[in-house]
Amino acid sequence: MSNYRSVSAKLRIVDSNKKHPLLWPLCLIMDRGAGGKSAFDALSEVIPNGVRWMQLREKNGTRREIFKTARLLKTMAAANGVTLIINDHADIALAVDADGVHLGQDDLPLAEARKIMGAKIIGISTHSLAQAVAAAEGGADYVGFGPIFQTKTKDAGPPRGVEELKIIKRHVGIPVVAIGGITQDNLAEVFEAGADAVAVSSGIMKRRDIAEAAGRYVALIEAITERLRLRT
Repeated sequence: MSNYRSVSAKLRIVDSNKKHPLLWPLCLIMDRGAGGKSAFDALSEVIPNGVRWMQLREKNGTRREIFKTARLLKTMAAANGVTLIINDHADIALAVDADGVHLGQDDLPLAEARKIMGAKIIGISTHSLAQAVAAAEGGADYVGFGPIFQTKTKDAGPPRGVEELKIIKRHVGIPVVAIGGITQDNLAEVFEAGADAVAVSSGIMKRRDIAEAAGRYVALIEAITERLRLRT
């Protein structure tokens, strides 16, 4: 684990025309990990290896169960400088004082979410240029765009590919988080296309050793972003 700790300290904040101080280049989307590991146990394992941004995405639990999990995660996240985003549920995000909420196209409208979330982070899932531009113009703090590659984690339609990601970056002035089929093998391609960050779920959470997997993503992202920085 110690091999990754120095790396996590060097990871740069998401760099875009509009920055948010709590966004990092890797967002770990977390539900239950390998072997049915709880989100709390999983987070405790990946924090030492550099994860600084996590999103709780729980589709099967009751709202009360999601609230209890989010409350536990908030305690650990706050103690370790980890940004905590709650998927779908703005009320739960507020109740546990999470850093923000991530909303899909069929969730609470962005304008209404902003009324209750105030200055907290609001991210929006997008699958087209029109949706991404609308989210940016509507006041989102970042957009998730994808799926970039084929993925079994979530049914979000056909892959959009890195060429469409490049188009999104040319038209959207807030951080763009690439999602969908992101692996260690295609990380460089995604960041070279202009992604400010990547969201990863199964690439870490479905591995036998999630701490090791997280550390490898963190180290690779640091190397890639540093190489791109030196090019400019």
